[in-house]
Order: sequence, then structure tokens, then C-alpha cells
Amino acid sequence: MKREIPRTGEVFRHFKNKMYQIVTIATHSETGEKLVIYQALYGDYSCCARPLDMFMSEVDKEKYPEVTAKYRFERVDLSELEPIHIEPKVVDIESVDVKAEYNKTECEEVIENYDVKDTSDLEEYDETEQVNPDLLRFLDANTYEEKRNLLISMKDRMTNDLIDNIAASLDIAVNDGDIEERFLSLYNCVTTMEKYEVIDRLR
Repeated sequence: MKREIPRTGEVFRHFKNKMYQIVTIATHSETGEKLVIYQALYGDYSCCARPLDMFMSEVDKEKYPEVTAKYRFERVDLSELEPIHIEPKVVDIESVDVKAEYNKTECEEVIENYDVKDTSDLEEYDETEQVNPDLLRFLDANTYEEKRNLLISMKDRMTNDLIDNIAASLDIAVNDGDIEERFLSLYNCVTTMEKYEVIDRLR
């Protein structure tokens, strides 16, 4: 049975248990060969290119007899991850002045008023072996509103590495400092992005 070609945004697990997200399928300008462009979901988030046939190939069992996975890369179904249920809270977007920096107390009040449920059963993970499931959920969110809600839900599990990885995915920088201040800075950026997203949808 022929395997389905990877699509932009899909996440694949390498047989060595590293996670990658598909950027696009490119065509070599000289040879016409199809190439998979994909980005690591760990470390420095570097991008790689690999021939499509090689990306879709099976694991070399002679070279890696101990590996149980059939394929070199296997698609990850994000729906298998335990969802986080968040009670929605309406924020009056018109009352927000994006020209002014958010007040720390105001941010804390918004965050504390959220009722985050069903997060105690999240499995522990090894940061050196696989991507943080909170990061996967954040990357998979379709809108900045969803991303902001997820930030609130993961506040108590936030780490400096997670802040750096989320900031990198948004192409922003969060200054060094106390983790709570860094979180609030990240939250402010996402909230501002959400406001402009709402404005664009209304045009």
C-alpha cells in the first residue's frame, strides 16, 4: 500500500523518537526530484531537506535491528494527545489599548480568572527525547485566541525552554529574567497578536 505524501503542518516522529513538522514539499530545480522540507521541534528548530523517497522509506533493519518502527518517519496523530479543556472567557477587545504595555496586575487577573481543567493527568516527558506536548498543542492551534488560552492553561507548567520555543515559533524574542515576568511578556505579545487577528477578520 502506497503511503500518503506528507502535508504542510503535519508532525512526524523519526524512528529515533525525535519530532519534526513538515514545512513543505519542494521540487529540485535541476533534477525535478521531490524533497521534504521539515523543521525540528526541539533544539534550535533547524530545517532540513530530504528526498521524498528516503523520507517515506522503511527503517534499515540490518543497520538498526533493535528498532521496532517500520518506517523512517511516521505521522503523529495529534488527536491522540490528551486535550486541555478550557472554560471560555470573553475579553472586550475594544477596551485594550495596544499602544500601551499591559499592566502585570491586569494580566495576572485575566489568567487567574480562567478555570483550567483536566491538566493533572498530563504525562511527564523527557525534554531530551521528545517535544513538550504543550508546545505541540500551541503549534497546532489555529488562532491567536486559542494560543492565548493555551498559554493560560500551561502557566503552572511553564519553563524557560518552553517560553523560548514558543517565542521562536512566533518569531519574537522574550528578554531574560524571572520566569513569571517572561511568561507575562509572552502573554502580552500573543494577546496583541490576537487583537490584530480580530481586526483583520472584521475587515
